[in-house]
Amino acid sequence: MKKVLSEDRPWGNWRIIEEHAHYKIKAITVAPHQRLSLQLHHKRCEHWIVVQGKALITKDNKEILLKTYEHIDIPSETPHRITNNTDESVVIIEIQYGVCDENDIIRIEDDYGRS
Repeated sequence: MKKVLSEDRPWGNWRIIEEHAHYKIKAITVAPHQRLSLQLHHKRCEHWIVVQGKALITKDNKEILLKTYEHIDIPSETPHRITNNTDESVVIIEIQYGVCDENDIIRIEDDYGRS
């Protein structure tokens, strides 16, 4: 089975930069006026660094606006979402640590009908 290194999503795309047993680094691009699902993970934590644009982050029912080079920690079991309300793409470097399984995702809300 071939390992997926990037994937297009309805909101933009992600690309794996580096992956090891207990961490994964991704570049996430969120298209203008799109957002990811409101979701949580049981087995991993995430650290997000905005490297291009401005992102509205939902973390545990609070909204935080992050600008370029600002960052935030997302603990496991914490509902979170990235929203791009601007006319430019937003790029975030995501560092996952713990058990980095793409199937460890609980979608709470999704604009695209995914569960």
